[in-house]
Amino acid sequence: MSIPPTPAPGARPGRQERRGMVLDAALEAFSEDGYHATAMDDIAERAGVSKPVLYRHFESKLDLYLAVARRVADEVVEMTERALASSENNEARMTACLTNFFTFVERPASGFSLLFASDMLSEPAVATLLDETRQACGEAMARRMSTEMALPWDECVLLGITMVGIAQNSALYWYQHQHRLPRERVLSLVTTVTWTGLVSVPPGVGAASAED
Repeated sequence: MSIPPTPAPGARPGRQERRGMVLDAALEAFSEDGYHATAMDDIAERAGVSKPVLYRHFESKLDLYLAVARRVADEVVEMTERALASSENNEARMTACLTNFFTFVERPASGFSLLFASDMLSEPAVATLLDETRQACGEAMARRMSTEMALPWDECVLLGITMVGIAQNSALYWYQHQHRLPRERVLSLVTTVTWTGLVSVPPGVGAASAED
């Protein structure tokens, strides 16, 4: 996730810098209080801009929320792709995906709650963005599996989506019960179950590419 450069002392922020400041402030505010309890006045104050300036960048609070959630979604997909490229060992790749995601969940104001534990999941645009994020992460995993497993592309996607679901659901449960569940113990359990399940999948006939 790119962070706009900090303007020089005394310099007036440009349009992109102001937009980045607003997005950063909104991420912090929405992460702390959720959508409904967050006021645009609060975001403007955090960003150090006037409310009219805020509305020049974003037409509504929902528009701003979706922009922040999209930025979070992009980070999750990029994080998954980096983890998958971090090793040639499949178990190490899966471990990296889970470890990186739980680290993201644990990071203050990461935006995890905006997308995965939101009070806006009944909003169609937010639900669609969450589905798109799961699909993108699942397909990233499927592309790796399709080169190494003799399974049709759709079956690789199915397994990828399944592993994404396990990671996200277990992370959500841990997020809500951190005081009772040590992070390393949760990672150990989830990694063991996921890897054991994956390696037990019998090979199919004829691997297929994503273009088939």
